[in-house]
Amino acid sequence: MTPLFRRGGAAPAAPPSGPAHPGLLLHDAGTPGSGVDPGSGDGAPPRFTDGPSDVLLRRLELTVRRRLDGLLQGDHLGLVPGSGSEAGDSRTYHPGDDVRRMDWPVTARTQVPHVRETIADRELETWAVVDLSASLDFGTANCQKRDLVIAGLAAVSHLTVHGGNRLGAVVTTGERVGRYPALSGRLAAERLLRSVVATPRASGGRRGDLAAALESLRRPHRRRGLVVVLSDFLGDSDWERPLRGLAARHELLAIEVVDPRELELPDVGDLTVVDPETGQTLEVPTGNAEFRARFAAGAAAQREQIAAALRRAGAGHLRLRTDRDWLMDVVRFVAERRRAGTGGASR
Repeated sequence: MTPLFRRGGAAPAAPPSGPAHPGLLLHDAGTPGSGVDPGSGDGAPPRFTDGPSDVLLRRLELTVRRRLDGLLQGDHLGLVPGSGSEAGDSRTYHPGDDVRRMDWPVTARTQVPHVRETIADRELETWAVVDLSASLDFGTANCQKRDLVIAGLAAVSHLTVHGGNRLGAVVTTGERVGRYPALSGRLAAERLLRSVVATPRASGGRRGDLAAALESLRRPHRRRGLVVVLSDFLGDSDWERPLRGLAARHELLAIEVVDPRELELPDVGDLTVVDPETGQTLEVPTGNAEFRARFAAGAAAQREQIAAALRRAGAGHLRLRTDRDWLMDVVRFVAERRRAGTGGASR
């Protein structure tokens, strides 16, 4: 998951004759992990390197609640009368039962007719796949991308955890994978957020593995529900296949986090950049207008490839940027989703 340029390709010290392909994460080599002087800015999530995580999470919770309360009133998966589609327990057959629900394995073992009960889908189970690999420890605007991922998870939690709904998470850094069971209630969601904030940062030179985290949700099969993937989706696109596999059973939402320096370069002369997931360091001639134009074109093509892969997987696509009011983007996305009546809206 290498930001900006694909792995394995070394950017030249002078503009090449061919098109530029985005490739290295723009960490200023003199300020590891922080980008180019991120500021505070309006509409920015809290930066969890600035103070106690409990205080910052409380501030984030209040902001999310104030801005998002009431957005999804009435939107609840499966709130319909009648039986559901999830398999439940078996019981003895009674005259009048639907024979299409006969549980033949249990009937064969017990020699007594049994039918399989079904569970009405009145509760939504949401699983969040949270990518906290080294490429997320970067930001040149209001916050780091890692902070934006945590803010997006807080918004998902607020919008889904009510009425007995459950929220669980798989958190990957490239060095470790944390799994948190799906539990209901606000307190459980708050504990989950604190655990994600406390996840140790990946050391440099370690690549993330979003595909493995997605695959861990496929086996064993989980109850049908919502899967939310929070990542920058950079680097190898091996995450597409497991994502499409999840789409066969779950509704998908992809939250892509982006920094403006991953889309275009500033004119600051020769800039030393380093890729935190490979350790590759290069001198980039940002003072060359032709180089910057090719970089921007390559970055736009890369983002379009990511968007196309998400569309093929059938995922709703929400893009959050470190230089924009992220909550306004969430509000617009939810409003478009409600109007369209589908998860395929893109922002």
